[in-house]
Amino acid sequence: MDIISHLTRTVSPAVLGDDHNPAKKNLLEQFYAIFAARLADNQTHDRFANETIARDDQGFYDRVWTEDARRDQIARELAGKHNVDVVAARGLIAMAAPLAYHEIKSLSGTTPVPQFLNENIDSYQRHIPVWATAVLPVGVIAAAPVSTGAHISDTVSTAPLQHEAEKDGSFMKALLPIIGLIILGALAWALLRGCQDKPEPVGMPIVTAQQAANSDGQAVAANMAPASLRITTGENSELYACRMDVGNDTLQSNVMTALTSVFGDAANNCRADIDDNFSIDMPATAQLATILSIFKNVPNASMLVKGDTITVNAADTAALNKLVSDLQAAAPAMTVIAEGPLNEQTEIADSLTASEAAMDNLGQNPDPRDVARALSLQVVNFEVDKALIPDANKALLDRAVKLMEQVPNMTLMIIGHTDKTADAAYNLKLSEERAQAMKAYLVAQGADPSKLMTKGMGETDPIADNTTDQGRFRNRRIEFVVYDETTTANDGLAISNDALDPDLNPLDSDNDDLMPDADDASRGTALDSAANN
Repeated sequence: MDIISHLTRTVSPAVLGDDHNPAKKNLLEQFYAIFAARLADNQTHDRFANETIARDDQGFYDRVWTEDARRDQIARELAGKHNVDVVAARGLIAMAAPLAYHEIKSLSGTTPVPQFLNENIDSYQRHIPVWATAVLPVGVIAAAPVSTGAHISDTVSTAPLQHEAEKDGSFMKALLPIIGLIILGALAWALLRGCQDKPEPVGMPIVTAQQAANSDGQAVAANMAPASLRITTGENSELYACRMDVGNDTLQSNVMTALTSVFGDAANNCRADIDDNFSIDMPATAQLATILSIFKNVPNASMLVKGDTITVNAADTAALNKLVSDLQAAAPAMTVIAEGPLNEQTEIADSLTASEAAMDNLGQNPDPRDVARALSLQVVNFEVDKALIPDANKALLDRAVKLMEQVPNMTLMIIGHTDKTADAAYNLKLSEERAQAMKAYLVAQGADPSKLMTKGMGETDPIADNTTDQGRFRNRRIEFVVYDETTTANDGLAISNDALDPDLNPLDSDNDDLMPDADDASRGTALDSAANN
């Protein structure tokens, strides 16, 4: 078994993404060999043998090599050998370590990892560079026999291990009976393994738990959306807007830790959509705190971290160019780009295509949250100061009405949002009118009016900056969320109760929010009439 080739085939694409830099690929190959030799040491492996190692646990590498000097030496040596920036090398290594560990553990099956690696040491020993003897436990590299004159290679090869045939024919003849017995034994072992109810996986390609199965054991589509984080700074570089789409609580926690370390308690206002339609991995996690620290220094800026790409924008061109340069230096494994000029027609067309595709993937008996998310993907580009549904959206909305009939128990809240170009009172009124116009159109096409509620948020819930064309375009939007009367909270986007009250005052007397006001005699047993338009 060629462990290095296996890790190169399975782990490297997950770490590098669309980055096809051969130097980084070669760096990872050599790291896998050093990493495997380290895991072959029982004392090292025992430190975390009973832990559940997450695939995005960027601190795992630090627990494998606890000595700072050793970790620094590995990064410097690999970076120098392969002509890769040392900061980039550290990032690649930290991302690769937990993924490689999972793969090695999968390959080992029921065999303890150190034992498995020692039994297969020939498959990675020759990839270990000479300098690595200083960062590996004494005796690990010499644990397996090496032929006379052989040395530990400084080069990296992904070629499968090959063995030359013995030139001495008589010697080979003497070995034939032994080889025959070995083959028979291997066949018997394979037959026995095939009869087991649950054979251990061997050489499985790397997949996340989401891609393997959902909680009901059913197959999950492998083309899930990448996890993402979209944040915006205000005039004083404070956290102005923040949303994340993540696949599980672990990734949310990791992102929140980074946000809190940079923005403090303001990070608690970040809204999260946690759903298994999104990836549980975010390639930028290891460098996220650094990325956020750099981004915070630019006021009125927007940033989208999605997959292996960081897209940024700012009102000041010089500040934007510097931001791109600084982020690329801090996260060389990521692709950092400045957002291009706004092209409304392209944005609208792309959003409708995405919404259609999301509807196509809903299947039978769709989850209401997925329905709401699919509808929210469309851009509804109202004319200035008007609340008329654009013709471009009508075909999709007509389809949505038929889709809603498949989910009769679903109640949706239609929420209107504006940018900040007018005064707050005007924006609030306009957002309410646009949400009502959306409901009116859907009802006219046959939707049940009792299953649709509306709300205007005005400018109070931005998702982008209000200083650029792109930011204002994104803030002018219609959102669909699932309404749950029992919790008065959005099941899909985790909107807080306060967020549903435009003036953020649950004790006001205008009766315009979804929570019971002091003047609400029902104390929440009935929905405020002003909210159910």
